[in-house]
Amino acid sequence: MKNLLIALLLFPLLGSCQQAPKPAKSSAKKTTYAVVKTDAEWQEILSPLAYQVLRKAATERAFSGPLNNNKKAGTYVCAGCKSPLYASEHKYDSGSGWPSFDRGVDKNLEYDVDYKIGYARTELKCAVCGGHLGHMFNDGPRATTGKRHCINSAALAFIPAEDE
Repeated sequence: MKNLLIALLLFPLLGSCQQAPKPAKSSAKKTTYAVVKTDAEWQEILSPLAYQVLRKAATERAFSGPLNNNKKAGTYVCAGCKSPLYASEHKYDSGSGWPSFDRGVDKNLEYDVDYKIGYARTELKCAVCGGHLGHMFNDGPRATTGKRHCINSAALAFIPAEDE
């Protein structure tokens, strides 16, 4: 009787040990971007940190980027291809240590999903060159969009309003 009880308790566990079927390969095409460069070309035009962030999806240290505390009027563009991404009037201090915006220039932003830290996050990329910018979270200002675009300073260049 004891052996029967043990067998009944272990039986459901045996089914969970089987290998799950592999998901079917996606038929979705890879995104093609208007600006395409070789890895060597990106390394030549970007700083080492900007290359790591934009092309390898690295994250700069919090509070280390020069644009985090920038309060000037102007436009934030992709450091790789110079496409306009964010207007200064949508920047706010989230306290996160990275430049934060409640919205961006939607036509120049690509929204993707990454699971790099074990759960789904909305990754933000430049839609023109595919460069990694940062992530979007749902903890932004409720008075506006409720979104926080948490962007690496190294992924951005700033064009002051007087130079536009």
